[in-house]
Amino acid sequence: MRRWWAVGLAGLVATLALTGCGSNPAGVDGDISDDWRPMSEPKPFVPDNEVCHSSAVESGYLAAYAPVDCATTHVTETVHVGAFDTAGGKPPVSGEKSYQTAYAECSAKASTFLGGDWRTARLSLGLVLPAPEAWQGGSRWYRCDLAETRSLDDDSMASRDGSLKGALAKTSALRYGCFTPKIEKELVQEMTPVACTKSHRSEFVGIYSAPEKSYKTFLADDETIHKACLDLVATYAKLPKDDNLGARTGTIYYYPTTEEWDQGNRGVKCFSWDSGRTFTRSIKGGGTSLLPVN
Repeated sequence: MRRWWAVGLAGLVATLALTGCGSNPAGVDGDISDDWRPMSEPKPFVPDNEVCHSSAVESGYLAAYAPVDCATTHVTETVHVGAFDTAGGKPPVSGEKSYQTAYAECSAKASTFLGGDWRTARLSLGLVLPAPEAWQGGSRWYRCDLAETRSLDDDSMASRDGSLKGALAKTSALRYGCFTPKIEKELVQEMTPVACTKSHRSEFVGIYSAPEKSYKTFLADDETIHKACLDLVATYAKLPKDDNLGARTGTIYYYPTTEEWDQGNRGVKCFSWDSGRTFTRSIKGGGTSLLPVN
């Protein structure tokens, strides 16, 4: 287009010279160099919000950015796009304060998007950052991507159709419910989900948010985790929080992995556990009549 305009202007000047016009027409100053609009500064790429992706990534390379319709088969869904306020030379990594701050925002935004705490369901949350080259070029965005996982014991991502928006604002098969634990040598090997109307011994009761401490110190304090989960069982089942509580029910808990802890996830998944009784209903609100002292 620019070349075409240059030719046209040159032709116009030649025609004016031939016709003997020595003065400029009204509104023409004779200087075409000041008539071009200044080019705007190039802006770094920022990914779209509320779109889906056919695969999970950790770095957002522009060449690989190909969002798909959430109604079609996909693996992850972007639920929020935020921005770092840091000017560091490299993207932040797990364990760094700026990374954990971004992850905390992602966690809150994901729960709002879902209509419930994402940690209470078969879901994983990941932070996608610009590629190192894009960061050097000024990109400071981060992407919050949710994915459905296969089970409580298998956190690999599952393909799905349809958006997760509002998924936890209603009854959902994604939510943790009742389970039949497989236990060997006092260690839980697997938690098989079952309908709460079927015979079971364990039920999800909530999330205990552990305080800030080293991961090693956190793992070493089993008693604190057990007591915190026992308190959640009592609240869920409407049991008195007295000295008899530990004789009415036990606990099973799943704590964050090292990677999740470094990201900033402090959520412990708490479950009731009864070694001597089975239930064919939820223990929610069951009280002392459903859970007498053993």
